[in-house]
Amino acid sequence: MSLERIRAGTTLDIERKIELICRSPTEEVLTPQGLRELLETEDHPIAYNGWEPSGLVHLGTGVICAYKMKDFAEAGLRFKAFLATWHAWLNNKFAGDLSMIRKAAELFRHSWIALDVPADKIEFIYSDEEYKNLDFWAKTVKIAKNLTIARTTRTLEIAGRKETEAKYVSDFLYTPMQVADIFHMKVKICQLGMDQRKANVVAREIGERIGNWKPVCVHHHLLQGLEKPSLWPIPDGQRKEALASAKMSKSKPETCIFIYDSFEEINKKMKRAFCPERTIEFNPVIDICKYIIFREKKSFNVSRPLKFGGSIEFENFSELKTAFLQGKLHPQDLKNAVALELFNILEPVRRYFANNRDAMDCLKTIKKAKITR
Repeated sequence: MSLERIRAGTTLDIERKIELICRSPTEEVLTPQGLRELLETEDHPIAYNGWEPSGLVHLGTGVICAYKMKDFAEAGLRFKAFLATWHAWLNNKFAGDLSMIRKAAELFRHSWIALDVPADKIEFIYSDEEYKNLDFWAKTVKIAKNLTIARTTRTLEIAGRKETEAKYVSDFLYTPMQVADIFHMKVKICQLGMDQRKANVVAREIGERIGNWKPVCVHHHLLQGLEKPSLWPIPDGQRKEALASAKMSKSKPETCIFIYDSFEEINKKMKRAFCPERTIEFNPVIDICKYIIFREKKSFNVSRPLKFGGSIEFENFSELKTAFLQGKLHPQDLKNAVALELFNILEPVRRYFANNRDAMDCLKTIKKAKITR
């Protein structure tokens, strides 16, 4: 084979990797050029996402995150799913009960496998084990020495808190520990939600300064919760804050769809979901269509009575968006169709838990527990 063909093949491989990494629900890459340069120098760089295992798994932590794990695995990257039990403990999840937090971590792992995440290509890592290594704490202290109190305070969003809500010294440990995770696990691509952006930017800012590297950041879309935003219409200049506060959250079970929900539960929640007519932005039902249904399906059928135009088939999200904006698709018809589609999409999850005793035990235990913010 000629040198030109070898180079052409390599370039094609990189383009496919970039396509998978940037595939929706990816929303931002810091930076596209940095991603390309990394893939040109490393065949299988390490990527990771991290979660506080603190309750049941909803469409955001489950389906959306599973999509990116599968994308990265298909791209040939080494993906580490970091179950941050200590971060959940610092954040006082389950009232600081580590045994419950560990049970929730197992529920997360089972949930992603039920969503067809390839367990043989994803490395599940628990902070309980990683933090036994003194080297991790040395990295944490080194990072803390390079962060001011003011800079750290501005990152508290990553722990789901406002800047004014820090009460304990441990609140300020959260960011140095999360940044240390990146370098301790030799992560080259941070693949987390947009709400974790501030910690990843810190890693990019100080990585080379402390003798490490500048990781690439691939941030995915945060699925919106089903409730109406607290401020509506959204005031000018407050779009970012509105998006952050509107994300799907397990601490508000009535506003999110859990991946284990029955059809009755899904349908009930969808009927009450905020879905203003002719409005796309901040519409959680439209959000589900864009990021889940059209990721799963090439077309989407909305059934409705003949007197309202009969069933209508959408070949892509753009068609659905246009019809909704023009008032040709009623919110209730859309809600009914989305509820049914989600039920079908989540069928493998219900089947997995019904047939896996350990998974069902985890689910039952966490369902009985008191979920905290």
